[in-house]
Amino acid sequence: MSSAVYKVLRAELLADPSLASLVPRFIRVCQDSGDFWQFIKAEYSTYAERRTYLREQFAPLMERIEQGASPSSTFITEGLQTFDAAEVHRVWSKAISRCEQDPEGAVTSARTLLESVCMYVLDGIDANTPLYGPGDDLPKLYRLTAEKLNLAPSQHTEQVFKQLLGGCVTVVEGVGAIRNRLGDAHGKGRRPVRIAARHAHLVVNLSGAMALYLVQTAAARGI
Repeated sequence: MSSAVYKVLRAELLADPSLASLVPRFIRVCQDSGDFWQFIKAEYSTYAERRTYLREQFAPLMERIEQGASPSSTFITEGLQTFDAAEVHRVWSKAISRCEQDPEGAVTSARTLLESVCMYVLDGIDANTPLYGPGDDLPKLYRLTAEKLNLAPSQHTEQVFKQLLGGCVTVVEGVGAIRNRLGDAHGKGRRPVRIAARHAHLVVNLSGAMALYLVQTAAARGI
């Protein structure tokens, strides 16, 4: 791609309010194709790695352009972009990009998203003393995070809040369980159970909503 074409496309994407928030960060930083080439060479040494990286980074934008992203996924994407953790946004982008073609991978990424958010929040609470261990699973990480953010059902007396926060616990535990059962992180026998794209969308969007809730709550608490 010539530098002139790159500049035109970059300007059009950044000028469109409905697309600008989904433009990968390196497009914002690299003002011409020469800048981009220097960036990608420093990040990845092979063309295969570069193609994989670009496919993942552009997935949310392409989903919006080609199929139209749902309002909920757009809201979550924009919300997580405000969170100072590039890894969290990368995992979320990977999860939503996999739903149609790789639903099992999407479910695995959804669980990784919640684990990452919990870890980042806990690290923000106490950077010097680890609040979790390397073997802690998602349910335990969430329980620790919820307690620190005053989101545990036992920390409230109003029945409606206990019920709502209890539902959050159920969602998180369900994401962990379905990943163990249907995700792509474990081997399968001769009669594997396949997950449909609609199920992956449900798991990913629930995980995204929970991740955003934790991020916004942590921000409100000054974490």
